[in-house]
Amino acid sequence: MNHPRSYLFVPGHRPDRFGKAASSGAHRIIIDLEDAVGPQDKDFARQHAMQWFVDDGIGVVRINGADTPWFEADLAALAECPQAAVMVPKADTQSIALVARALPDRPLIAIVESVDGLVEAGAVAASQGVARLAFGNLDFGADARIPGTGAVLDPARFQIVVACRRAGLPPPIDGVTVALQDESALAADIARARDLGFTAKLCIHPSQVARVNAGFAPSEAEIDWARRIVSAIEASAGAAVQVDGKMVDRPVLERARAILAEIA
Repeated sequence: MNHPRSYLFVPGHRPDRFGKAASSGAHRIIIDLEDAVGPQDKDFARQHAMQWFVDDGIGVVRINGADTPWFEADLAALAECPQAAVMVPKADTQSIALVARALPDRPLIAIVESVDGLVEAGAVAASQGVARLAFGNLDFGADARIPGTGAVLDPARFQIVVACRRAGLPPPIDGVTVALQDESALAADIARARDLGFTAKLCIHPSQVARVNAGFAPSEAEIDWARRIVSAIEASAGAAVQVDGKMVDRPVLERARAILAEIA
């Protein structure tokens, strides 16, 4: 597997849940110091997040935004915790620059969740330290004044995918599905995001993790197709070749190789 497919949020002020989240099957856990934590619990959450890494835990920390009174304290704490990746909320070029300056050589996941962030998505993706983009569909919808978080925001998703590709980043991480009891809604969100070029998703409950992992993994049919494409090219010794009645060209071969890399 090239890149994580599932990122599970866990509230920073609930250290009793950190281990459970880590054992949920999620490829990464995100200890959240931002939206999930009230003002009165910010310091408490930060302390427990840092202790998780001191105790050899792994994962990502979502810090508070650059426009909040907790931003500087979050950065100072993370400076002492080099093994923690960082998720930057409401990312734009200015906030990313501030974090990258304070935490050099730290992998940053930039959440595009504002109109400004989307307009600057290309520059954000190309910024120093940024390892991946994620889509904050809930906050983006609110900021853009668009009532909806699903397919209505697909034009924004498309822009984020293109920004990642241009910057040479891995494909982005899709936003959350809030309907915890609706398996069909989650499946539809995964399928649509995958068709748009996303290869991962943010999760807000452990029950979503297995479906996300499976939904973004290549299917058996895709793997079989990819193997036949690569085998046909290798057997052709550079000559033009057809598979399933279709001409195989470079983009098709690259897609096949990308699928096989996912299972390597």
